Amino acid sequence: MTAWRISVVLTAVLAAGCSSLLSRHVEYAPVKPDAFPVLTAVGYAPISVQHGDSNEHKMLQAMKASKLDAYRELTEVVYGQKIDATNQLRAMVLDNENLSSSVKGVISGARVIKTYAIDDIYVTELELDFEQVYHLYQNTQPRQTIKSVRYY
Repeated sequence: MTAWRISVVLTAVLAAGCSSLLSRHVEYAPVKPDAFPVLTAVGYAPISVQHGDSNEHKMLQAMKASKLDAYRELTEVVYGQKIDATNQLRAMVLDNENLSSSVKGVISGARVIKTYAIDDIYVTELELDFEQVYHLYQNTQPRQTIKSVRYY
């Protein structure tokens, strides 16, 4: 009978040892930057060289092209630009030189400020307010720090 009591007490002690004796509550606080920069970018596209049957269609194509050019410029500012270069020498004389660049990134929260035509060029101005970008990402991927931890 005592062996049975010892095994019950030992089992209870081991089971209690596996559980957490202290519970905790962690409180988080959002991390907000001190300043939010506002970036601007301008995109250009020629109107007359666009593919289209009418001048209106060419204008619409130039509008789209200038907007994409502005987004490309904004992406360069935010993420940087990758440069690939190759040089070939033949008999210590530069024979062939290639240079290419690429940009890759996702821009969220940009807005069109102005879009207008000047002569044969269509212009689009974009703005990216990082305060708006901060609020967009706080909803999906909040940036937080531990404010306090309470054990009880």
